Amino acid sequence: MTHDAYTPHNHHHCIDAALNNARSLCAEQGARLTPIRQRVLELVWSSHKPVGAYDLLPTLAAEGFNSAPPTVYRALDFLLGLGLVHRISTLNAFIGCSQPNTDHASCFFICRDCGKAQELAASEVQALTAQVERALGVKVEQQTTELTGLCPACLEQH
Repeated sequence: MTHDAYTPHNHHHCIDAALNNARSLCAEQGARLTPIRQRVLELVWSSHKPVGAYDLLPTLAAEGFNSAPPTVYRALDFLLGLGLVHRISTLNAFIGCSQPNTDHASCFFICRDCGKAQELAASEVQALTAQVERALGVKVEQQTTELTGLCPACLEQH
């Protein structure tokens, strides 16, 4: 975990770090960070709230990008493939990855009031996954854990 989404911080640092990671990964893998891919990444990182593909369409259209759903989904698939974003299944939405240079299980805490999400270290979940693999003789290929509740600020308001 690189920062706490629930405490005040310089959010532009989050976006800058995500763009730097994207540029590095693209250079390493010979991939192209096109303007639409870059803008989608910036929009995903524009807050710590998971964002749906259709939520991105109005902003992209207003900025002159091709905002057809397939274009946005292709950009998101590209970013997912590089590990720059995660898909939060329960919300059918996307959030920036705080550890794009590492292969890791996805684990999130999502505040049900404010909607902010925090990526968490998933070492305990990975240990449980390894135990399940040994016990059942299976190979887990994808694992996402999503915890929902109240963040500190929303908890204080209740």
